[in-house]
Amino acid sequence: MIYDFKGAKVYYEFKNGESSSPVILLHGWGRNSEDFNEIIRFYPHISFLVVDFPPFGQSSKEVVGWGLFTYAEMLISLCEKLNIHSATLVGHSFGGRIAIIACATNCTLAQKCILIDSAGIKPRRSFSFKIKHFTFKIRKFLHLKQKYFGSSDYQALSPAMKKTFKDIVNTPLDKYAKQIQAKTLLIWGKKDEETPLYMGKKLLNLIPNSTLKIIENGTHFSFLDCPLEFASIFIDFMEEE
Repeated sequence: MIYDFKGAKVYYEFKNGESSSPVILLHGWGRNSEDFNEIIRFYPHISFLVVDFPPFGQSSKEVVGWGLFTYAEMLISLCEKLNIHSATLVGHSFGGRIAIIACATNCTLAQKCILIDSAGIKPRRSFSFKIKHFTFKIRKFLHLKQKYFGSSDYQALSPAMKKTFKDIVNTPLDKYAKQIQAKTLLIWGKKDEETPLYMGKKLLNLIPNSTLKIIENGTHFSFLDCPLEFASIFIDFMEEE
């Protein structure tokens, strides 16, 4: 199914049947909803709603004028369209950012929240990184030719999407994490190098009613690295009152 929102076509689909209180799966940046296929197969009795965030998956390949909060606004608007008033939000990486904002700004929507190797915490920067960044800014100011200083995710984007990406990565979500009222489970790969474990521990301190589970052999994709361990943690949390 396609939902038109602010000039973009957003793909969404119910899996295992429709529900007014589904588990909503929110994927990471550069990924799509197919990341969750294994989770969906594990639980045929649970209704899932999957969404492809533009410009990924089956959604529009570019959006103009979108920022981080536009994605959260889109999700809340889609839930209103589908008459979803209570859900469990599951966000991986970038999807975790959206889940944090949605839980904080629409506290009646999220019954529970699961954040998997979530982004949203300002990263610690090494001294070498700071030097490179300073050099880049000086060369840019002097209009000197240089190699781009930034991630491969950024370099692969169109000019319009680069603006969106900058807004996303430059918006820390500490104050929103503090506002989450839903019972929250943090699942983290101990070997995660993209959103390291210290970020999960910080979210644990920020979110009032939260628990942290660490997957020893998990990387940034802990739910894909160790699906059976993840499944056990997931279902225990879902069955909790």
